Amino acid sequence: MAVNGFRDRIERIQAQTGQRKPRRMSGCPFNSFRQSVESVDSMHLLFAQKCLKLRSESPADDYASPGNEVAILITGIVFDLKKFSIHDGPGIRTTVFFKGCPLSCWWCHNPEGQASEPELTFRANRCIQCEACLSACTQNAIFWDGDVISTDREKCTLCGACVEACYTEAREIVGQEMTVAQVMAEIERDIAFYDESGGGVTFSGGEPLSQRGFLLALLRACREKEIHTTVDTCGFSPWETLDSIREYVDLFLYDLKLMDEARHRKFTGVSNELILENLQALSRRGHNIVLRVPIIPRINDDEENICRIGTFAAALPHLNRVDILPYHHAGVEKYNRLNRAYGLPETRPPSDEQIAGLARILRGFGLQVKIGG
Repeated sequence: MAVNGFRDRIERIQAQTGQRKPRRMSGCPFNSFRQSVESVDSMHLLFAQKCLKLRSESPADDYASPGNEVAILITGIVFDLKKFSIHDGPGIRTTVFFKGCPLSCWWCHNPEGQASEPELTFRANRCIQCEACLSACTQNAIFWDGDVISTDREKCTLCGACVEACYTEAREIVGQEMTVAQVMAEIERDIAFYDESGGGVTFSGGEPLSQRGFLLALLRACREKEIHTTVDTCGFSPWETLDSIREYVDLFLYDLKLMDEARHRKFTGVSNELILENLQALSRRGHNIVLRVPIIPRINDDEENICRIGTFAAALPHLNRVDILPYHHAGVEKYNRLNRAYGLPETRPPSDEQIAGLARILRGFGLQVKIGG
């Protein structure tokens, strides 16, 4: 990140803290901590200006290095931040959801995390048709389509005017640029709960590895604070990325969906070769890994796929456990909000009996298996 990037960031901070109120963002409790974010920005503004005098340009890794306060200004796009999470690793955790993912799984329950940039969402059931958004939109992107209000997403510039004008919060923007300092301010609020429960912070998504510099800086900041770190990943990333962050990760939650390469490519959009290679590489190096297998009816729940997963997992030199995650409908409504079609509209969750049977198959390979995350 060059000095110009810092200067732009400082100008944005000055504008936000002195002139503008921040936009409301969706999917994340940003409404509840906007003031804390503003205070963190204000606190570091003078320091950031000082940093500009220290160097004119430096690689991103230098800014993320331990002891280098400039790392506070590294930014990433976050679409959610959940407190008191108990399904994303041990103990009570804060889960930070990064925006952007290289996969496009048909069953994805966080579709708002797929695109790397912020997006507009619309909850039709909240709309009272007051037309405030039509008046606020300067791009003429919002219009009546019969008896419903619609948005031309090609015209929309994500300026946020309609979001601010909406009385019922039917219109929201998913994704907000945040600094490392802002995210850490939220993480550190609950250190007492992490200490008491054996918890910590989990970086999820989307795919956290897709924002390597941001992730690396956050992991190092957590290490300095002695906060347990977990990375929830699909594993589709160059090994160089994983290699650069792995020493700061206490636990990997590693997704494994399909063993057949052609089927994996069909249902996720990418090959599984890199995913499998990275999993083997992490295991050989003795990292703590929990393998997560989502069970999607008629896609990966056949006995052949489960047995191939069992064979592969049992051959790994180091593996803590295998978690079976039954398919659910929790994310379907999110596709409507994004005006996208859901890939599995007729799919129903598997029965408890089926899940128990798949768990027995995997245990037959000598694996420790848990149903649920």
